[in-house]
Order: sequence, then C-alpha cells, then structure tokens
Amino acid sequence: MRRTPLRQRSKTAGHTRRAAVAVTAVTSLALALAGCGDDGGKDPKSSPSSGESTGTALSLPSLKGEKIQVAAVWTGPEQENFTKVLKEFEKRTGATVTFVPAQDPIVNFLGTKIAGGSPPDVAMLPQVGAVQQAVARKWAKPVGPEAKAQLAANYSKGWQDLGAVDGTQYGVYFKAANKSLIWYNNAAFENAGVSEPKTWKEFLSTAETVSASGVTPVSVGGADGWTLTDWFENIYLSQAGPAKYDQLAKHEIKWTDPSVTAALTTLGELFGKPNLIAGGANGALQTEFPLSVTQTFTGGDQPKAAMVFEGDFAAINIAQTPAKIGTDAKVFPFPAVGASAPVVTGGDAAVALKDTKGAQALLTFLASADAAKIWAEAGGFLSPNKALDPASYPNDVQREIAKALIAAGDDFRFDMSDQMPQSFGGTPGKGEWKALQDFLKNPKDIKGTQERLEADAAKAYKS
Repeated sequence: MRRTPLRQRSKTAGHTRRAAVAVTAVTSLALALAGCGDDGGKDPKSSPSSGESTGTALSLPSLKGEKIQVAAVWTGPEQENFTKVLKEFEKRTGATVTFVPAQDPIVNFLGTKIAGGSPPDVAMLPQVGAVQQAVARKWAKPVGPEAKAQLAANYSKGWQDLGAVDGTQYGVYFKAANKSLIWYNNAAFENAGVSEPKTWKEFLSTAETVSASGVTPVSVGGADGWTLTDWFENIYLSQAGPAKYDQLAKHEIKWTDPSVTAALTTLGELFGKPNLIAGGANGALQTEFPLSVTQTFTGGDQPKAAMVFEGDFAAINIAQTPAKIGTDAKVFPFPAVGASAPVVTGGDAAVALKDTKGAQALLTFLASADAAKIWAEAGGFLSPNKALDPASYPNDVQREIAKALIAAGDDFRFDMSDQMPQSFGGTPGKGEWKALQDFLKNPKDIKGTQERLEADAAKAYKS
C-alpha cells in the first residue's frame, strides 16, 4: 500500500504544527455529535439538484465509444458506491467505464498490469507514497488543465499538495477519511451508565465500567494490520505532538525513540487487558475490520463489543446492521492522550496512468462537487471537496464529520503508515503491520517491538 524507492517528501507547508482551527474543529465535532440524531435524510431544498455543480463550472467532453478502465482496491459497498459515480460519468460523456478490482498492495498489482502491457487508464491510489512511487516509475501522468481548475476551486492547498510531486500535480484526492473516531453502541453505553470519554484516562475508565456491565468494551480488527497502525498513530500524534509525528513519518527519528516507547506503553494499557478486547488478543487477530464494526452493532442488548475505533468509513459497515447512525450508533473523537485530541486523515487519489482524453476527463469529474455528491448521498464517504454541500450527506453524524474536516483546512496530519515505504508501512504480514500484530499478542514486549520496527524501517527506507 506504500511506495518504496523515494525519500518521503514533507507534508504541506503549513503542517509543521496544528493550529487552533484543528482543535476547534474537533471540539465542535464532539459537541455536535454528542446530541445529534439521524434525520433520516436531508432537506432537498438545501442541496444542489443532480447534475448541478457547486464549484467551478464543470465541462466534460463527449467520449462516445471510448472505453476507460479504473483500478481500485475497493470491494463490497465501497465498490458499489464508486460504480454509481462511474455510471454518472458514463451518462454525461458516453464513455464506457469498467471497474478493475485490484489486489492490495495496489502498486504491485499495477506493476504487473503495466509489465503485461495492459495498464488501466486511471488508478485510485490509497497512499501519498503510492502516488510518489507511480511518479518515480514514470507510470503517472500529470493532471490536465480542466482537472487543475476543479482542484483550485474546490480543494484546500493541503489536499492539492498531497497529490503533487516536486510541484507537479498528479493526483486528485476523491475520497478522504477522518481516522480519529470511535463509534459506540448507544444501548451498551446507556446500560453501563457511561458517557463519551474525552481523554485516554477516561476512555480506559469507561471501558472498565462497560466491561463490568457484562459487555466487552472494545472491538479490534487485528487481522487487518492497518487498523493497528491507526491506533498507534492517533496515540502518537496526541502524545508526542505533530513535530515528532512528522519526523517519525520520514524516519528522521528512529522507532527506538523514547516517544515511541511512550506511545506503545499507552497502547499497551488497552492491549494488555484481554477483558477489554472482544475475543482477547487471539480473537482480535482473527477479526477483520468489517466484522469488528458489525459485531459492535448486532446482538441486541448483548453485542460482542460496545465500541470500535476507525474512520468515518465505518458507517458503510454499520449500515449493514440494524443500527441507525445517530441513535443506535454514535461517535466521538479519539480521546486526547496529550494536550489535544488527534486529527489523522487518510485518502484515495485518482491518478491517470494513460494520458488520454478519457482519463483526464474522469479526473476532472472526480475533482468536482458533482461526483462527490453521488457517493456522499450513499453514505460511508467523506470528501475533501469544500464545494460539496454538507446537506448531501445522509445524516447529521456524517455531516458534522465532514464539516470538521473542511473546517480544519490544511491543519491535519495524513496517515503516517500511508506516507512510509510500502514494504514497511503497508504490506500484510510484514513491517509495521506484523510488528503491531505481534505487539497486540504480547504488549509487554515494548523494547523488542521497537527494535523490530526500527530494523524493518531502516531496511525499507534504504531500498
């Protein structure tokens, strides 16, 4: 899921610190979500009609007879919702678009397709590092003027810069993620008599109280190593601060640094108590992310867990349960370990692998509010497109999450493991994923975990 050969480029210019706006955004999010309910939809009068852009004028060429392939790792509901976006593009242009299911890590998949002479026209790349690797290998084609115009009108500089390499724009970040959220089963909280915690200490206390009420407090999708990297990153950002976060992301400090020791010690306060994790460590390591979400919101008064940590995209999985977002399923920001709660984001960038009229037109469409609106209405989606009317989101919870992301402007930190070499930060069974899975199994081995992380990171960055 990450790139290998390039030295990690720095984040956007404003990312050397988190300004007050990010903290304000999170605070307002917490206040808004505390009492929000699902209104069952949106006011149609407040949302643009289908086909109406809220950003700069969108003009797409006629592509009748042209065939376009788009590769992405999305499956299930995500693939279905993205296909709705592609169908609208077909309707507007006359092109025929085929979704190409890609294996993870997608860079390896694309390498095979390109070596075989059959690259897709566009690829959805889930990491900053993957965009950089595609550029380094001369796969990626620069974004055309029409897409650039949409980006300039609809995106903050931070999101534009994430898709650029050495000043040239290659990627259009279509789908974003707020990866600093904890979703909870409201009935389990009410039965235990607890409220939303705001600090890590309160979070652990809440978990113990929920456990005493007869429900296991936390569901962890440990079979997918990326969920564990997200646990670490949120704790590390809040506890060590943004400057250290940026340094570790670029391997300017080692994984044996005391700040990593502190973060793993904090994470071990949860992982070291099997009674707080659904199925214990062994059960968590056999639980994939989708199940970690659905088991939190099924089972009536006795779910397998009361809380699950992950991004806004968990709403897709919650929608597959009887739980209604905003009433049965609620959410609060990741608790503050240090002075403030963390703001960690992720995202998927569309990159053209063929410099064709169709590929560039699709990038232009994906940079528009029109395209974002389609998936936003379906749910389980967060857009960095500031021209998208928040009324497009299907419920108040998702609206407030989206508003907080836009309000943060350029003041966020992108997923750390997504910035790292793929072999270290994004490969199943290797590097950071494997080290943190081993740590979940044995959270007392902090020193050994750090040494393995550093050895793997050093090897990956040298390559």
